[in-house]
Amino acid sequence: MSWSSEGFGAHPFLLKPAGKDYLWGGSRLKDDFSKEIDLSPLAETWECSTHPDGPSLAASGKHKGRLLADVLKDHPEYMGTHPRTDGGLPILIKFIDARQDLSVQVHPDDDYAREHEGGSLGKTEMWYVLDAAKDAQLIYGFYHDIEKEKLKKSLEQGTVEKYLQKVKVQKDDLFYIEPGTVHAIGGGVLIAEIQESSNLTYRMYDYGRVDKNGCPRALHISQALDVANRKGSRTPRQPMRVLKYRKGCATELLCRCKYFQAERQLINTERCREMADFKTDSNSFQVLLCIGGCGTIFGEGEMIHFFKGDCIFIPADSIPLKLHGRAQFLKVSC
Repeated sequence: MSWSSEGFGAHPFLLKPAGKDYLWGGSRLKDDFSKEIDLSPLAETWECSTHPDGPSLAASGKHKGRLLADVLKDHPEYMGTHPRTDGGLPILIKFIDARQDLSVQVHPDDDYAREHEGGSLGKTEMWYVLDAAKDAQLIYGFYHDIEKEKLKKSLEQGTVEKYLQKVKVQKDDLFYIEPGTVHAIGGGVLIAEIQESSNLTYRMYDYGRVDKNGCPRALHISQALDVANRKGSRTPRQPMRVLKYRKGCATELLCRCKYFQAERQLINTERCREMADFKTDSNSFQVLLCIGGCGTIFGEGEMIHFFKGDCIFIPADSIPLKLHGRAQFLKVSC
């Protein structure tokens, strides 16, 4: 693949992720998504990230081998004119393979993070379930309201699980996790996560596990009690989603909030004589995370071949693009 430097508009490029070997991870990101990262287990890949804890790289085009953060610093116009892009890339996109249960955790909002975490962003996130084992579940809030001292005592005594709301989960489910929501991904769940560009996680409870050195993993009880929403949570219901069709393409809105917009896009041009047009945007960058299939992006007579697991950054004011193939994407923008 190569893009010429001639013509008007910026050019899309593939991204190479950073990997994380958290103890609860598995091997599906290698097995299912061909992630060639020398970590075992491979718990997460940070597919589109400028966060210093896990930066991604440009993997094709004229920026190949450079940190995405450096590319966007040199070309802020790639992010567009949306107000949220003014301070840098505002989102972070991950694959997460939970072979075991994740810790019970909670994230702060922007105001708390700015005041207590050196000006960092808080963490609002969305999960799209790519696959789930039979009887897989996640934790989402509490069954009933719980007083702060009672919650603190249950964490100290290791009895908090009886208060946590368990929710069954299956492939294609969608969950929006607001700051303050106590939550955990259960074992056997494979997800794509879209979130604010933040790595603030307050771990409340970790089932007494130890790290690879035999030491208990750090907990953040004080901060977690500060930010946790202790009211009983309704069982999250799946939102109604409507596919909108055009030639060779179908799109459905998954989530629109003040931090990001996420859509699921299905491309199938196998029986079309024309390729599907991709709608570019001057207001915001767009990121395509391929969660199934393969195909090709065409622009100005050149192309990118993409496969399941690939992540593509499309700058604002991109050259006109067309898609060909049979694939499923998550499309993310501001």
